[in-house]
Amino acid sequence: MISLANFLPQAASAQEEPAKAGTVAADKTDAHRGNSDIIVTAVARGRDRLDSAISTSSLHETEILKIAPRSTAEIFRNIPGIRSESSGGDGNANISIRGLPIATGGAKFLQLQEDGLPVLEFGDITCGNADIFLRADLNLASIEAIRGGSASTFSSNSPGGVVNLISKTGEVTGGAIQATTGLDYNEHRVDFTYGGTVAEGTRFQVGGFYHQGEGPRRVGYDGTKGGQIKLNVTKTFAGGYVRLYGKLLDDRSAGYLPNPVRVTGSDANPHYEDVPGFSIAHDALLSRYITSNVTLDGHNNPVVDDLRDGQHPVVKAIGFETQADLSGWTLTERFRYADISGRYISNFPSAVDGAAATATDLGGTGATLRYATGPAAGQTITNPLGLNGNGLLARVVVFDTKLNSLNNVTNDLRVSRVDHIGKGDLTTTAGFYAARQTIDTDWLWTSTLMDVRGDGRAALVDVFDGRGRAVTQNGYYGFGAAWFGDCCRRSYRVDYGINAPFGSLNYKIGRIALGASLRYDYGSARGSIFGADLGGNRIGTTGFDFDRDDTLSAAERRVAVIPLASPAPVDYTWHYLSYSAGINFRVSEPFAVFARYSRGARANADRLLFGPQVSTVDGSLTNRDAGVDYVRQAEAGLKYRHDGLTANLTGFWAGTEEQNFEATRQTFIDRKYRAYGLEFDGGYGYGPFDLTVGATYTDAKVTEDALSPQSVGRTPRRQAALIFQATPQVTVDRFSIGANVVGTTSSYAQDVGDLRLPGFTQVNGFAQWHCTDRLLLSLNANNLFDVRGFTEAEDGTIPANGIVRARSINGRTTSLSLRVGL
Repeated sequence: MISLANFLPQAASAQEEPAKAGTVAADKTDAHRGNSDIIVTAVARGRDRLDSAISTSSLHETEILKIAPRSTAEIFRNIPGIRSESSGGDGNANISIRGLPIATGGAKFLQLQEDGLPVLEFGDITCGNADIFLRADLNLASIEAIRGGSASTFSSNSPGGVVNLISKTGEVTGGAIQATTGLDYNEHRVDFTYGGTVAEGTRFQVGGFYHQGEGPRRVGYDGTKGGQIKLNVTKTFAGGYVRLYGKLLDDRSAGYLPNPVRVTGSDANPHYEDVPGFSIAHDALLSRYITSNVTLDGHNNPVVDDLRDGQHPVVKAIGFETQADLSGWTLTERFRYADISGRYISNFPSAVDGAAATATDLGGTGATLRYATGPAAGQTITNPLGLNGNGLLARVVVFDTKLNSLNNVTNDLRVSRVDHIGKGDLTTTAGFYAARQTIDTDWLWTSTLMDVRGDGRAALVDVFDGRGRAVTQNGYYGFGAAWFGDCCRRSYRVDYGINAPFGSLNYKIGRIALGASLRYDYGSARGSIFGADLGGNRIGTTGFDFDRDDTLSAAERRVAVIPLASPAPVDYTWHYLSYSAGINFRVSEPFAVFARYSRGARANADRLLFGPQVSTVDGSLTNRDAGVDYVRQAEAGLKYRHDGLTANLTGFWAGTEEQNFEATRQTFIDRKYRAYGLEFDGGYGYGPFDLTVGATYTDAKVTEDALSPQSVGRTPRRQAALIFQATPQVTVDRFSIGANVVGTTSSYAQDVGDLRLPGFTQVNGFAQWHCTDRLLLSLNANNLFDVRGFTEAEDGTIPANGIVRARSINGRTTSLSLRVGL
């Protein structure tokens, strides 16, 4: 894979140019086709990849189109070394790199950026993962990635790597409009982009998308609805440029959480199969008959929230960047302010069991069941054992999280120059990074009971005891997270400040390139937290008359409120030093070797607030080291490029410390890990044939666990020994056909327990016909062979009833696109 990255702003955004304005070009730009392989990622000046001791990758617009991604996280699966669990919908993916752990969710050790600045300062905010606020459309020029320890000295909170989405900036006049429709699923989408010259030295780019439909899973309503628009204007001058840009994102997409699947066999050799009436790859515990959540808001007032909001990011961002030559120094300044809010709401099954057993457990002997919603509302379920052919009910916790503010402001200023010293060149870079990140959220979770039925037709169910008294109300067991033990009613309003001076020296003499970099991060957390689990204490429940009938039902006596009168303070600071040093030796024109050692870190954010490390008295850290998790890494590799062939092999080792909070289990994590492995990526082109490949082998273990020592020596959850990707393609005249293949070997579902998630290989097929220079017809089949591919499971062993709660990749979805060059 080629690498023309733009994390350092010494170069303008990389953009693949079409053959001529308005055309829809074939993809013939890969480095293995002989084009220049220049990188500007984590180096002060653009440099040939064979002269740099770092690992980088790039995916261009034309490559992304072939992948047929149904989410941004699906694109990331095609970057070597990255483990992207893309089963949560348009966001909420778990993403990691080179064996670094995913103990809970999000992208803790990997930073997601847009045009060189982070989307969120912390990538694992609870119910606010960074990828929720990131969308790929036709305005995207490329996605660039740096893997390994050098990333930690060029970006804060990114010890594992950085993935950057780079926008087009109007270098070429023209654009395109693309219409896409699902052939075997209900979704329609329109993308557009256009750029050109406004006046001499001034250019612009505008683009975006809108989509609507049920989405890749059957949920019974429009699971996707919304879009994005982005605009930038660039003014060039002698020695530099100034660019202004803006983004508006307002999108709704269903959030897919674990669903029930039947598992037989043993933990070591399990067999996964669909529950009757419910497809793990095509259905979700979402329904047209369950579209609202009755709860108390962040001020303890009754409110009805819309479950169809799903993942609902609202982003209004403005920014600028400029670059100028000043007396031999190149100065680059980047600034962005992002107003971010929204909601995350979806159904999480805390348990799935037989309907008859559930009725007895909740209502005692003689308990009965009635439908609370749907076409059969009010009717008694006369045959619980045969309900929907599976006889199951799900105890659901509605993850209703209001994202009041994830606003952030970010500024990155750096200068660089090159001096000729002796027989070599010394490149000096210095800079200062400053950011402010707000995390203001309300957890408004409730507990409901629903049947297990696919095709978006599930309904809420009520339980009545043997005397006919209601145990639930309209399908609600409690207006709080009663299934989790009356927790998760909380709010926190915390502001994080991050500051970081940094610098690097790189010296190249002959065939040897030496480089070292430093970054010193210091920050603070200030604010208040209201709610459950402070100091390990539950908040209990109270009564609230939701239906205003002057009588408290059993469910109305299980109401959780936020204790607004008794906040706990948050008031602590942290600091850490990151460093990286590497050497690269150009053995010959086509061949180089390199080695690097780095130490980086990641400051902990909101997940730290509900563990014992933050004092509920004064908000300070009870353990001075709790605010930061350190990552040490070593890597060494070989790089080869000659006559249409590129091949890069890197060996890596990482030692990681982590403290984290897992919301679904209400447990705190305090662990150390080690991982080592091999990473390969390469490509080959000959005549009409092109192939890009990547594979990563990882051996990872838990080495210390202060709270769960039984996990020591075990492979961390969901860490496969091998992940791989390959894209073969044949192009003849105006016609291209190929496949994008991604896969993984088996892994363990949990850190404790022996249940395995089976390995799988997903094939995405594509065919493209360039009807004319301005007209491109594409047929894409995502998950062509409709395989089940499990990315996570809540259970560490097969339960007695054989029902495991797991997330699978989406089943087959086929789309047809028509793209017209403008």
